[in-house]
Amino acid sequence: MTALQAFSRDVADLVARAAPAVVGVEHRRGQGSGVVLAGDGYVLTNAHVARGGGPLRVRISGSRVAAGTLVGADERTDLAVVRVEARDLPVLALSERRLDVGEIVLAIGNPLGFERSVTVGVVSALYRNLPAPQGGTLEGLVQTDASINPGNSGGPLLDAHGEVVGIATAMLPWARGIGFAIPAHTASWVASVLIREGEVRRPFLGIAARGEDLEPAVATEAGHPRAVRVLEIVEGSPAQAAGVRRDDLLVAADGSPVQTLDDLQRVLVLSARPEIGLEVLRGGRRQALAIRPRPPAARAA
Repeated sequence: MTALQAFSRDVADLVARAAPAVVGVEHRRGQGSGVVLAGDGYVLTNAHVARGGGPLRVRISGSRVAAGTLVGADERTDLAVVRVEARDLPVLALSERRLDVGEIVLAIGNPLGFERSVTVGVVSALYRNLPAPQGGTLEGLVQTDASINPGNSGGPLLDAHGEVVGIATAMLPWARGIGFAIPAHTASWVASVLIREGEVRRPFLGIAARGEDLEPAVATEAGHPRAVRVLEIVEGSPAQAAGVRRDDLLVAADGSPVQTLDDLQRVLVLSARPEIGLEVLRGGRRQALAIRPRPPAARAA
C-alpha cells in the first residue's frame, strides 16, 4: 500500500468514527451544525446558530429529528449548548491540546444543508481575531483552509487523531480558503459552564489587553511563547488596586500559564477564590501580584 493510499484509508476511517456525532441544528431562519458532547443529549453549536429564531430541531441523521432546547449561549465566544430529546447518542470529545500551524485538519458539517459533508485542509494560522456576529470580537481563532461554508457553523474541526480541536464559527464570503474555528480548549470550559449555569459570567478586572507573541529572550523568562500585554488600566478598578501597570505582561494566573486572553478568562470564571494570584513580567523581571476581581453584575430579571 502506498503512503497516499494509507492516508486515504486513515481519513476515511476517521470520518466513519466521527461523523455519527455530528448533527444538524435547524430553526426557522436556516440551519447549522453541532457536536454531541454527551450521550444523554447535550449538543455544542454556535450561539448565532442556536439563537437563529424559532423552535430548534436537531437532525441526528437523515431520518431522525428531535426537538432541541437552548441550555445556554455565550455571545463572547459564539458558543451555545442545546439539549436534545434523545438518548444513547454517539459523542466526540473536545481536545485540550494546542494546535500547530500546518497540522492537517478535517471539517464535518452540514453546509447548505448537505448532511455531514467532509473537507480537508491544514491549520493556516492561530490566534486570529474576527468581528463577532452580535458585536465585539471573537479572539484567538484557528484559521484553516478546510472549506467552511454556510451551514458548517457549529460543526467540528478534527485533528489527525479524530479529536475535536475546534468548532467552526465563520468564513469570509469574499475569500477562498479562509475559515475560522473556536479552539476546543476554549469550547471545553465554556460548554461546561453553560451546562452548569446557563451563562458565562466574567468577573471584572479593569484592564484592556491583548495576547501577543514574545521575543525569544522574553519567552524564555515567561516559560512560553505568548503572553497577555496590558494596554490600559481602568481608574479605580481591581487591577489598579492590585498594582497592575500598563505594559505589564501577564504570564500566569493562579499558577496556570497565561498565553491568551482566554487563558486568563478561564481562570477568572472557574476559580472559586475571591483573590487571584497573577504573575507579570515588568521590565524583564517576574513579579507576583494578588488581585480581587469584581463579581460580574447580576443578570437583569
